[in-house]
Amino acid sequence: MDVKKLHHIALVVKDIDESLKDYADILGFPKSEIQFVPTQQVRATLIPVGDCEIELIQPMDPNGGVAKFLEKRGEAFHHICFEVADVDHELTELEKKGCALIDKKSRPGLAGMVGFLHPKSTRGVLTEICTPIKH
Repeated sequence: MDVKKLHHIALVVKDIDESLKDYADILGFPKSEIQFVPTQQVRATLIPVGDCEIELIQPMDPNGGVAKFLEKRGEAFHHICFEVADVDHELTELEKKGCALIDKKSRPGLAGMVGFLHPKSTRGVLTEICTPIKH
């Protein structure tokens, strides 16, 4: 996989508004816009930290995967994301190598076009790849 950089690490939170306030007020990170991501049924934000970002994710669908994660594990690390030039190309190449995928095609996400690799292929860590959309 041709990784450009670590794009972000993601944390699941119960209340994104309170969590974002803590990151801003206590740790001094800039406040960032909270968005609804329909493809994942979450409210999320990306907080810039140097060349990387921290993503906060709050589940909105009580039956969705992120809500189940929160219920089982509590507020915790959720996934790591690497930036690549072309998500669809990388997903195709990873599948050829036998990598188990959650997404076989990219979809819109907070970080641009995204795709997820199944944790069973990455030692138990949910891994996302993204190609930011240039505006």
